[in-house]
Amino acid sequence: MEIYKDIEFSKKDALGAARAAGRKVVAIGGGTGLSALLLGLKEYTDNITAVVTVTDDGGGSGMIRQEFGVLPPGDIRNCLLALANTSSMMRDVLNYRFTEGSFKGQNFGNLFLLTLNQICGSFDRAVANMNEILAVTGRVLPVTNTNVNLRARFEDGSIVTGETSITAKKRDTHLNISQIDIIPKAAVALDSVIEAIEEADLVILGPGSLYTSVIPNLLVGNVASAVQRSSAFKVYVQNIMTQDGETENFTASQHIAEINRYGHGHLVDVCLYNTANIGRNLLSAYERENSTLVEIDKKVIEDMGVRLFGAEVLARDSMLIRHDPLRLAYNIMLMANIMVPRKGLLQRYDEMLLGRE
Repeated sequence: MEIYKDIEFSKKDALGAARAAGRKVVAIGGGTGLSALLLGLKEYTDNITAVVTVTDDGGGSGMIRQEFGVLPPGDIRNCLLALANTSSMMRDVLNYRFTEGSFKGQNFGNLFLLTLNQICGSFDRAVANMNEILAVTGRVLPVTNTNVNLRARFEDGSIVTGETSITAKKRDTHLNISQIDIIPKAAVALDSVIEAIEEADLVILGPGSLYTSVIPNLLVGNVASAVQRSSAFKVYVQNIMTQDGETENFTASQHIAEINRYGHGHLVDVCLYNTANIGRNLLSAYERENSTLVEIDKKVIEDMGVRLFGAEVLARDSMLIRHDPLRLAYNIMLMANIMVPRKGLLQRYDEMLLGRE
């Protein structure tokens, strides 16, 4: 029995060492897509930097932003909790949403970040302290400290400012977005964001809303050029479904083309897409909401110089069509191990975590 315990302890130590020596990953995005990805990634590496968009102006985050003039805390909070190593009670507290009184509809975690912002004097320092309080694996960074807003020009020439208003306008009019930018245009990324991208082994874009989660990060000064300069392997995680109000009828190649457009160059080495079958009833429910399966137009994507990697990354037993955190992270790491394998002990660590030895 004592021998068995020693073996188990050694195995745990080996896995811990493998994660500590894991790839340096930078995940860029926002919304639920990024937090789901992070939840899976921490099983494979401790060296994670989440770069989170700060253009959200809806819900509780929007209320805080409007009243206090701080950056929206919601996406940051979700990413922090995804990487947190803390008690379930702490998670419940930070996820608690008030149901009555003057705080009705507000999330306690958002208020906690607001309080830290007031104490620390800047949003990035508030988030840095939250990283420590929650003992997160890796770190979560807002892409910028500047209070930026998203602005879109539609094909009819109309201009709409604000993430929520842009989505509503597109959904109501079915007009295409011809150009998107941020105000102020002079906003620049945190130095720590640029350093993380430059030092990364793996940069992941998505999954998440194309125009309101992924691209806004590329609009912040220095981010796109840092991704281009980085020697990292660059992965785009293709959304499974189109999104009403953003990407109706978009193919996979159109998603990638928009990323390259706003990244001012070739930003994607490989596109990971789902191959798992989706039930007809579930697809029909989405189609009634003007959301359809994204077509993976392989020939067009390959002609763009982008490689493809298909895998079953769909969440099982869910009433929603979404990525499964563990399946997604596993397949990203498997893909990296196949396409850009590391050498020696590092490769053995990677294969240990993938369960291939």
